[in-house]
Amino acid sequence: MQQPATPSRRQALATGLFGVTAALTASAALSSPAHAGTGPAAASGTDRVRARARALVRRMSLEDKVGQLFVVEVYGQAADTASAGNRALYGVDTPAEVVAKYRPGGVIYFDARRGPDNVRDPLRTARLSNGLQRAARSAGARVPLLVSIDQEGGSVVYRLTDPATLLPGNMALAAGRSTSDTRRSAEITGLELAAVGVNQNYAPVADVNVNPENPVIGVRSFGSDPALCASLVGASVSGYHRGRVASAAKHFPGHGDTDTDSHTGLPRIDHTREELEHIDLPPFRAAIARGVDTIMTAHIVVPALDPSGVPATMSRPIVTGLLREELGFEGLIVTDALDMQGASGQFPPDVAPVRALEAGCDQLVLAPELDTAHGAVLEAVRSGRIPASRLDASVERILAHKLRRDLFRHPYVDEQHAVRTVGAEHHRTDARAITDRTVTLVRNEGSLLPLSSGARSVLVTGWGVGTTRALADAVAERPGQSAAVLETGAVPSADRITGAARAAAGHGLVIVSVNAAAAGSEKGAAQARLVQALMDTGTPVVAVAVRNPYDIRRFPGVPAYLATYSYGAPSLRAAVRTAYGDLSPAGRLPVAIPALGSTGTLYPFGHGLTY
Repeated sequence: MQQPATPSRRQALATGLFGVTAALTASAALSSPAHAGTGPAAASGTDRVRARARALVRRMSLEDKVGQLFVVEVYGQAADTASAGNRALYGVDTPAEVVAKYRPGGVIYFDARRGPDNVRDPLRTARLSNGLQRAARSAGARVPLLVSIDQEGGSVVYRLTDPATLLPGNMALAAGRSTSDTRRSAEITGLELAAVGVNQNYAPVADVNVNPENPVIGVRSFGSDPALCASLVGASVSGYHRGRVASAAKHFPGHGDTDTDSHTGLPRIDHTREELEHIDLPPFRAAIARGVDTIMTAHIVVPALDPSGVPATMSRPIVTGLLREELGFEGLIVTDALDMQGASGQFPPDVAPVRALEAGCDQLVLAPELDTAHGAVLEAVRSGRIPASRLDASVERILAHKLRRDLFRHPYVDEQHAVRTVGAEHHRTDARAITDRTVTLVRNEGSLLPLSSGARSVLVTGWGVGTTRALADAVAERPGQSAAVLETGAVPSADRITGAARAAAGHGLVIVSVNAAAAGSEKGAAQARLVQALMDTGTPVVAVAVRNPYDIRRFPGVPAYLATYSYGAPSLRAAVRTAYGDLSPAGRLPVAIPALGSTGTLYPFGHGLTY
């Protein structure tokens, strides 16, 4: 069971709340292209879109309407190429055949790590998008697809890789404290997604990470301060719209205070209603004020909002009562992936989609056993369990969204434009400048940093094969510097720790990469032993936290500690440039770092040293 909020976690109530109102006011002053303008003219335009969507709904068959509710994954890089993954999931071979069979409202792209392998390079991704849109325009009611993706930025949740521009993640952007950098980061992401035919990004994360033990959010959040999160969520929504891609705030009503991962269990959030109002809801209010297109629900239990114990995704008091009626959100409500344990653990494939629709969700993402799920929704409508008017309301919102995004008139993308846009040099230049402003110097005992310009042999050790190599390469490129690499893994053994300490004695400096989150339930204890063993050699040690900034709790005496919030190459290069003084560290902690094993604070929210 999730423990009640401790005083240290409640401190979010006291940090910067005066800024929430200002952030919401600023958010209300701007709107997306899909929600542009206010007053009679804008209202008239909205009414016309809804009237057209209603007309389209009236001409659709029941099967076509139900298909619009589902967002599915497809396997392969080309619409007409067979893949065993499609056959296993859907009984057909190609992505185009999946679309023809189910007539879904949307597809979601993944990279090869999950299996679908949709996003190898810009040209092929654009061709896949065009092929899937052709399949959708040839089947059933001939409605274009929402093509979705999770491209949050940073190095935790992302799908497009090189040559796509690697942008900082949310917590890194929050360390930089710049709404303009955050907006530009989202704009670049949006432009590159739109170029390859992705028209819906499931971002930004709007969760307020007030729990350092959170295993699933962490650096995906803008931090622990509701006002800062609200401001930057609003800036992100604006940026995605500038980049011509729809935005989605997630995970409603807030996944920031949990120590359970909803991919593997069902988290419980024991915030009071007052805490929810002050901590969790401000970023979602800001997103709505800025015209966010979509809000994604969370598979979390929130007793203060619904004492029944069902996940928010299946809760009518949360989805309809709070989000739709109280907060006044009129856009799309989508579920988090229904194949996650937080949903599928309690609700079988024929129950979860029906319960989510009854709660008020519009689209069902990654429903397992799609034939069963699709059939269950059809039967629920035919039997009257789900009224036809309820189905029509969701389909109307889905079609209105597609009309606002102009997908009926322009479903296809220019494939050569995709090649020119993704990873464009001016995007990378902006990304480097933004990243350089995010590195946070948390500790610098004895002014170890910036390093002097003299010749030096450096041992780069710690977590991550690619991470340690990238750090070492950045060091070795500098005049007079040489670097050796000794990667030790997420949970280094005693022998590896001893070997690293022995190697450190032959160098003038040690840079150690730490990432406790990678160690799972071991929580970085072995990495902390590594850092301590390196310190015991007497060789100067610089620790670089390449994910969550909290890792210093286990080795508070380390001479120098830099937080990058990411192990992407731009962040690692920025860390090395900061260590050598090319950059003056500008980042400030977007979270407080609590002392380990006590209620005290090791470093407060907003802390950050400079030169």
